[in-house]
Amino acid sequence: MIDFIEELKWRGMLNDMMPGTEDQLKKEMTSAYIGFDPTAASLHIGNLATIMLLVHLQRAGHKPYALVGGATGMIGDPSGKSEERNLLDEGTLRKNQDGIKVQLEKFLAFDSGKNAAVMVNNYDWFKKFGFLEFLRDAGKHITVNYMMAKDSVKNRLETGLSFTEFSYQLLQGYDFYHLYTEHQVKLQMGGSDQWGNITTGTEFIRRKASGEAYALTTPLVTKADGTKFGKSEGGNVWLDPEMTSPYKFYQFWLNCSDDDSHRLIRVFTLLGKDEIETLEKEHAEAPHLRIMQQAIAKDVTTRVHSEADYNMAVKASSILFGKDVTAELEEIDEKTLLQVFEGVPMVEISRTTLDSAATITDLLSTETGSEIFTSKGEARKMIQQGGVSINKLKATDPNERPAYKLLQGKYLLCQKGKKNYYLIKVGS
Repeated sequence: MIDFIEELKWRGMLNDMMPGTEDQLKKEMTSAYIGFDPTAASLHIGNLATIMLLVHLQRAGHKPYALVGGATGMIGDPSGKSEERNLLDEGTLRKNQDGIKVQLEKFLAFDSGKNAAVMVNNYDWFKKFGFLEFLRDAGKHITVNYMMAKDSVKNRLETGLSFTEFSYQLLQGYDFYHLYTEHQVKLQMGGSDQWGNITTGTEFIRRKASGEAYALTTPLVTKADGTKFGKSEGGNVWLDPEMTSPYKFYQFWLNCSDDDSHRLIRVFTLLGKDEIETLEKEHAEAPHLRIMQQAIAKDVTTRVHSEADYNMAVKASSILFGKDVTAELEEIDEKTLLQVFEGVPMVEISRTTLDSAATITDLLSTETGSEIFTSKGEARKMIQQGGVSINKLKATDPNERPAYKLLQGKYLLCQKGKKNYYLIKVGS
């Protein structure tokens, strides 16, 4: 059994906590929750840092609650936002909540005895709440002065803050009160930008229930240069394989900088302290091997997706950067193949055209509409110079018949020089 607070400290995952929090955790099995915003169909790796808080909490013998904000997701949290966002309808939010639940089940044990994880949706209690009832039973316990003092409010006053968003911290505070009274949840956790909302909940519990509750936050994960972590060139890196493929997910971690990897391996993996320190020493001796990045990519990709997806991503990666990878090229599925070569020019020809091509020279020039080589002479010269490969096998004879095995029964991968790839798609 691990010590939750000590685990967070050495991993660099503890930003702040209210006095008495550690004593409460040492005294008894403590129920704690984190809220997740269902404004997208998937969580992303920015959420993964807070998910890991719940993972370590459960590993330490405490009980995690995951709150999906079906109600608060209709409002929008102003924390860290420069402007008000569009509100989603109930049907979209429900669909998003279902996707998030499936993802959380990969990290938390929902059937592991006394400290089994629990998922709740705050729409279930807010949908029964009348407006006047909420103002009377909740609004009167928190003053406007108290709410105005929060950074999430002060930082938005210049650009404008609607009453809808202003009320967000009151709703979140009531969430904590509800979980405290109905489920004996005594601790709320989240990113450091949630401190104001979380402490509103502890104050709400103190005033309305004469109870004592606690708050704990983790630092927001940023890159070494201070910029936001978790974005790729295409936007958010999602946990849903349909939104960010396992291959691209794996590549994201593999491409992290050396400076960032020391923190990322502590926050996002379950590797132990001794193991991490050993990896750091090995990495320092041979940085070009990217030992740290490979360890992070393996651990996180396997837990978010699966070991099979991780192995497929490794095979796919070796196609671009390895040698003698013909077997890997034949083993990856069509979806992964197209992801690896996303953006590569694709030339479509018929099966008849392929069968009628007398030589590889003809295939790569006239039969493919001069998309790869503009002339037979150009194709023949580069083949003779050893600059052409088909399916990662070097072509040596410009006059040989193109009797190649089709990848996934429909593709040929042509490499021209060191960096120029083309996919030939063979139709029926």
